[in-house]
Amino acid sequence: MKTMSLKMPAPMMAKLEAAARKRGRSKSEVVRDCLDQGLDAQFGPKGPSCADLAGDLIGSVEGPGDLSTNKKYLEDAILEDAKRERKNLR
Repeated sequence: MKTMSLKMPAPMMAKLEAAARKRGRSKSEVVRDCLDQGLDAQFGPKGPSCADLAGDLIGSVEGPGDLSTNKKYLEDAILEDAKRERKNLR
């Protein structure tokens, strides 16, 4: 396990010490538990999702709202590519 150093305000340290006493665990264990719970709540138990990672890109381009789910757009794009290829062969 890796070690890190952490500074915290006195009132927070008092809460941490009280929680550790109440649970019968070390302060480090309480901090690890709290970090796990907080990170899981924010990102889910497996880490950030693709949407979390690409959040600043979502909605950054224009197009139909159902572009990513409507297969018709993909079919149309494939047909357009095929038409272009046929024209280039002539």
